[in-house]
Amino acid sequence: MTDWETLLSLPPYGMGREEKHPFLTRELAALCRHHQAGCPSYARMLSAWSETEALAGSSSRAHGYEGLPFLPVRLFKEFDLFSVPEESLHKTLTSSGTTGQQVSRIHLDRETSAAQSKVLTIIVRDFLGNSRLPMIILDTSALLQNRAMFSARGAGVLGFSLFARDKIYAFDEHMNLDVAGLRAFLEKHRGEPIFLFGFTYMVWRHFYGDLRTLAEPIDLSQGILIHGGGWKKLAAEAVSPSQFQNGLKEVCGIRRVHDYYGMVEQTGAIFMECEKGHLHAPVWADILVRSPRDFSLAPMGEKGLIEAVSLLPRSYPGHLLLTEDEGRILGEDDCPCGRKGKYFQVLGRIQRAEARGCSDTYEPA
Repeated sequence: MTDWETLLSLPPYGMGREEKHPFLTRELAALCRHHQAGCPSYARMLSAWSETEALAGSSSRAHGYEGLPFLPVRLFKEFDLFSVPEESLHKTLTSSGTTGQQVSRIHLDRETSAAQSKVLTIIVRDFLGNSRLPMIILDTSALLQNRAMFSARGAGVLGFSLFARDKIYAFDEHMNLDVAGLRAFLEKHRGEPIFLFGFTYMVWRHFYGDLRTLAEPIDLSQGILIHGGGWKKLAAEAVSPSQFQNGLKEVCGIRRVHDYYGMVEQTGAIFMECEKGHLHAPVWADILVRSPRDFSLAPMGEKGLIEAVSLLPRSYPGHLLLTEDEGRILGEDDCPCGRKGKYFQVLGRIQRAEARGCSDTYEPA
């Protein structure tokens, strides 16, 4: 496997398919061997694959990383999977879940955790710039209670807070909007770009919902919003991405809005939405779309199940995961925004799959 220093020096969107495909194939095959050696449960799972010999090298090079064994993401709800000595584990991330749901448990050592944070920083700086900004967190500080076991929601807030040089939580512990605090914060940073972060449904229900009731609007025309965590609840309310953006622009003037696709099982290498409305795979990650009938690769533009690929999971075997999300690949290396790599669209959860995004699992008090 490539050392962390070299891996983290790569430009986030600077590698085209001709270079990226063999790079990912080599690195992912090495990760398979690493996890096979370090995680007995993963090794037993691999033994069920008829193509296990691909891990020896020749077959995987012939077929590319598309032929490497993937795991259903749900397995992390059922098993504690890690590929390093248990005493070297640093912290555990848990997925968001509604009451009664099982949650995924992702075990991180210090190196993996640090790499995830660094990659997140590199990706987001491509959209925000290199300077830290005043930040409005569209959530409550009450969610950061246990620093040893983070929920996906808490980890998201903490991760994106790295881009703040001054920050404020928009809501109190009861999810009431702190209007006076927001006005004072914006006055303090008058004329500066403002970074806002939140989870999609909560941004719509609480932030947009409260702003539209104000007699005197709050001006966020200098704002840059990054949001993510699932659209299932908003889709059920027939709120489209364009309605989401137009609604926020109407109530507070914000124009720059970026969605992102990511999951706690592959923290760090998120898929950010560009200025043209496309989700992009960075150099450390990729997206495959598979037919739900036989898990073969779907043609470009055809709907199927998303397989998420990441080079960052080294302390646990989360590098090749079949999700419960549907999507389609829109293109590769030719997005009008200029970023190389695949760009794609997420179409939603498969039917009968439980809600699992930070927004989708949020239950108001």
